[in-house]
Amino acid sequence: MRAFIFIFICSLFMSGCGAAESDTHSHASLMIDAHERCHMCGMMVKQYPGPKGSLHLKGGELQPKFCSTRDMFMFALQPENRRQVETLWVHDMAATDWQYPDDEHFIDATKAWYVYGSNRKAVMGVAVAPFSTLTAAEEFARQYGGAVFKYDEITLELLSTD
Repeated sequence: MRAFIFIFICSLFMSGCGAAESDTHSHASLMIDAHERCHMCGMMVKQYPGPKGSLHLKGGELQPKFCSTRDMFMFALQPENRRQVETLWVHDMAATDWQYPDDEHFIDATKAWYVYGSNRKAVMGVAVAPFSTLTAAEEFARQYGGAVFKYDEITLELLSTD
C-alpha cells in the first residue's frame, strides 16, 4: 500500500515535467487589449487592418504587441533585440479577417509561411502576411501578388526593399 501511495505522489509531482517552453505561455497573454499601443511605433494596435504580432522577451514580464507583423519583425530582427526574443506570435491570415484579425488565431511565427509584397496593405505599408500552411500562403500570393517566404527568410534587408 505504501508503494502505491509513493507512486501516486510521485506521479503528481512529475505530471508537470517535460512541458515544452512554448506550451507554458497562456493564450490569454497573447490577447491584444483594445487600448494597447504598438511597441515599435506607438500606434493603437487594434485600430488598423492586417496581421498583428506579439512576442515574449526572455527573463521578463514584457510582452510587446505590434500593430503589424512588419513592425514586429523590424523590432525582433534588430541585433540588440534578437537574442532577447523568446517566442513570436502572428495572426494566421487564412483563419481570420484581414480588417479585424481575431487573437484566437495567433500561431507560432517561426512555423508560419509569409507573403511579402502583396497589394493587401497593412497599417505600416507593405504587409508581411503570415499563414499556417504553405498552401494558404501560395493561394494568397496568387490572389494578391507577392512572394512566399519561410520565417528564416524574413530579414531586415528584405523589409527595407519597399
